[in-house]
Parts: sequence; structure tokens; C-alpha cells
Amino acid sequence: MYHAPLQDLRFVLDELLEMQRLTALPRFAEFSPELAASILEQAARFAEDVLAPLNAAGDRNGAVFQDGSVLMPEGFRSAYQRFVADGWPLLTADAQHGGQGAPLVLTAAVEEIWVGANMSFMLCPLLGRGAVEALSTAATPELQALLLPRLISGEWTGTMNLTEPQAGSDLAAIRARAAPEADHYRITGQKIFITYGEHDLADNIVHLVLARIDGAPAGVRGISMFVVPKRLINADGTLGGRNDLRCVSIEHKLGIHASPTCVMSYGDQGGAVGYLVGEPHHGLEYMFIMMNSARLSVGVQGVGLSELALQQARDWAHARVQGRPIGADATAPIAQHPDVRRMLLTLRASVEAMRALSLYAALELDRARAEGDPALRAAALLRGELLIPIVKGWCTEQASELASLSLQIHGGMGFIEETGVAQTLRDARITSIYEGTTGIQANDLLGRKLQRDRGAGMAALLRDLMRELNDLRASDAAMRSIRNATIEAITVLRDATEVLLYQFAETPARAFAVAVPYLRLCGLVLGAALMARGAGIAARRLEQGGPEDAFFRAKLQSARFYAEHLLPQSTSLLRTVKSGGASVAEADPDLI
Repeated sequence: MYHAPLQDLRFVLDELLEMQRLTALPRFAEFSPELAASILEQAARFAEDVLAPLNAAGDRNGAVFQDGSVLMPEGFRSAYQRFVADGWPLLTADAQHGGQGAPLVLTAAVEEIWVGANMSFMLCPLLGRGAVEALSTAATPELQALLLPRLISGEWTGTMNLTEPQAGSDLAAIRARAAPEADHYRITGQKIFITYGEHDLADNIVHLVLARIDGAPAGVRGISMFVVPKRLINADGTLGGRNDLRCVSIEHKLGIHASPTCVMSYGDQGGAVGYLVGEPHHGLEYMFIMMNSARLSVGVQGVGLSELALQQARDWAHARVQGRPIGADATAPIAQHPDVRRMLLTLRASVEAMRALSLYAALELDRARAEGDPALRAAALLRGELLIPIVKGWCTEQASELASLSLQIHGGMGFIEETGVAQTLRDARITSIYEGTTGIQANDLLGRKLQRDRGAGMAALLRDLMRELNDLRASDAAMRSIRNATIEAITVLRDATEVLLYQFAETPARAFAVAVPYLRLCGLVLGAALMARGAGIAARRLEQGGPEDAFFRAKLQSARFYAEHLLPQSTSLLRTVKSGGASVAEADPDLI
């Protein structure tokens, strides 16, 4: 059964990232470390007592499509009602709209806990949060007043409708239409892969739909965003009749069985009533508000599922007695075997690095909203945006690999559904696909984030990390190994960045051909830098002594393993970035 990793989350928030510095900023003045700890503890109880017990049954039974309706698995509706009653949807929303305005770094930690307990359940409220952010930014005050109170409270849920059968990730190819009529539009078309597009958890679903107003320009410049509610909303906010939209089917998927992935049809009876959000032809710009939020959240999903995979592997390895370890006189738990120990260390060290990097990205986005100095806000936003594709791409790729490694530790029993790790592997696989595949994240990292300032933002980040490492006290062999390996790896990433920027200027196709290896290098090295920082803190705390000595010894153990076993991959990735692009760019697709 899943247990929230509260001790490590507190370490990352309080000691590694010093989240308490946010309380010096007026926007987050109320969120003391004590309040943050209380919120995490309450989130852990909800995860362990309510969400985790539903996870396996939700996977077995799944959401059920029946006559245009979607019935959620048993227990999901009552869990959602408790989620709303306890006020959890209010955590992230701005105070001006009735929310609690918690820092994103804290809410990301909470989300990791909930996803680790039950990913399928959490996809619904996470989409609602994205809808709130988009509407808060772009909708008229009248539309905000009509929708935000109920979305923020969780009384209603939200979705985003982008993809169409012929378009896939190419949003320039969408065909959904919007015809003006009085104070609204009539929406017609079909959307696919709509998470929680239909369900029985809430009385209304607010769909944010991308469509083209009749006569709009071709391509992405002609896309607008519309609010299309499942049930029409009267002027006083009460619900009216059913809008002209329906779920025509749900997908039969590899994983996340309890999360309905819907095919939505709009306008079968003449057109669904929709309301324009913001200005015409700016829909993609507004949708990216949701997508950026969703991409960070999906990266956090990768962390949560990897933590679950770690716990499943660790529990199994310490309970399963099999074989005689090298040098032992009797059989023992398989955790004593060197290769199983190596796999467990890989899981733990990777999860710690992923957690630190995802929360660091969230912290920078918090600073971008809250710092008083405009220059500091701009720098923090630049860094946070740079990190988003890395967090999304690297953490989700890691999730699949680590869940597979957890299954390997289980041996043949891992291939059996009853152990639960097979579900973790199946659920994790989607994270590197939806909200933009890893290739799309890598293209964003290279084509937008690095190119907009010719790598200045990455260079500044690496300088900051290198300065910290040079100041890191290394009083023993383990700390010297951690520090030196990480300094070397940062130098590798700096070199790879310079090479990639040069390749992009000379032959863009070659640069894009190695964009994914470069993204993986970024995650590997930036995670290492944060692990080294954490190791330095752990070493100082061990010198002081105290009841958490075992935890800090484990932090040093993880950091050393990461530096000596995982970080050497950076040199091979550098070689790929330097010389691997031509073999892809010049390949003949017909010969593949």
C-alpha cells in the first residue's frame, strides 16, 4: 500500500529549496513551514485512507460507457465528494477568486502524493485547475463570475479539448467550427482523447474547446477558444438543459483505466452553445496557459508513479526470501543480493533527483509570480519555463523505465497483476505521451527555450549550480566523489548546449535529431546538481547528530550512487549530441 514520502518532501521543500523564503514575499506570507507541513500531512492522510484503497479496484473495473454516460468505478464518486468537501480544490486557486493561493511548489508536492496513491482519480481535478488558470487569465469578468466559483470549489469540473482524429498533435489541422449567433457561438466538430470529458462525479463539466470561427485564417493563427458547458447555464448561475454535445465512446487503454478518455461530438443537433474566451484567433495562446500547467503536473505524475514503483519494489525485495547472497551462509531477502540492491538504489536515487528538479521548477514559477523586483520575476520566469519541458520529458521517461525496473525486481511475480506493479508500469506509460510527447518537449526546449535567448538562460542556471558546487565542502571521499562527478557533468552539459546551438544555426535538422538525448542529459545533470546540494546538507546535519541520522545517511548513499552509477551516462549523451544528428537527419525513411 502506498505511503506518502513526507520526510523527503519536507527535506526538499524546507532544506534543499528553502521554500520558507517565499513567506517573505507578500503573496505567500501566510504559508509558513508549519502550515505547509500540516497541509502535506492532511494530503497524505487523504491519499492513504481514501485514494490508495481505490487504485487497484479502479484499474480492474475501469470507467464504464453506457448510453452516452460514463459511470465511474465504485468509490470514486464518494471520494470526489469528500475531496470537494475537504476544500482541496481551493488550494491552488488565487485568493481573489476565493481560493487559498498556495505556492505552486507546495501544491506540486501535494499532487505528487495524490498521484502516487491514485493517478486515475487525480487527473480530473488537475484538469479543472488548468481550466481555472486559463479562464482567470483570458476570460471576461462576466464569464469568470459565471464559471470560476464553481470550478474553483470543485462543484463543476473542467477539460481541455484540443485533439481531433485527423490532427493529432498538429493543432494547425483542427477543423472544429464556431458560427456566431447572438451573444454566443454554435460549435460543431469532434474531439478525441478528452480526459474526463464525461463522468458522474459532478453536475456539470466545463469544456474549453479549440475551434475556428467561420472565415478565420488557416493554421494556428485562426484558432479560438470557447467555453462549452455540458449543461447550459442560466444567467443566475443555475443549470439549464443539456447542451448539444455528447460523449460517443471512451477509449480502451493500456493503463489509467479508471480515467475516462472520451471521444466528444459537438453539434449533432445544430451546434453546441459556446462562449468565446478572450480575443478571436488567440485560442492557442490561451490553451498554452493550461498546457504549461498540465506539462509541469504531468512531470510531477512521473515522480509520483516512480515513488510508487520504488515502494512496491522495496517492500517486495525486503519480504521476498530467495537465494543465498554472495558471501552469505543462508538464504536471505533478495534486497541483500548485489544486483537487486543496485536496482533499488537506481530507483531511490532517481526518484530523489526527479522530485528535487520538479519542485525546483515549481519554486521558480512561484518566484516569477511573487518577487517584488521585476527583474527577479523575469529571471525566475525564464528559468521556470526553461525547466518545464525538462521536467515533463525527463521525469516521465524515467517513470516508465523505473516502473519497468520495479517489475524486474519482482521477477515473474511482477508480471502478475496481483502484485500491483504491472498497473504502475501501464499507468506510467501514458505520461511521456500526453500533453506533448517527449519529442515535442525536446523540440520546445531546443526551438523555443534555448533559441529565444541563444542559451543565456541555461548558461546562467549552470553558472549558479557550478558556483554552489565549488563552494560545497567535501570533507570525505564520498562527498568528493559526488562533488567532482557533478562538476564534470555540468561541464558536459555546458559543452552539449554550445554544440547544439551551433548545430541549430548550421543544420537545424541535425540539432532536432538529437534534441531528446539533450533533454535527457539536462534532466540527468540538473538532477545531479540538486542531489549534490542535498548531500552537502545531509553531511552537515550528520555532523550535528540527531534523530534523523538514518535519513541523512540514506541521502548521502543515494547521492553517491547517483554520481557514480547514473551520472556517467552524461558522457555518452554528450557524444550523441555532438555526432549523432547526421545519421538521423541524413537517413532515408524508406530504408528504415
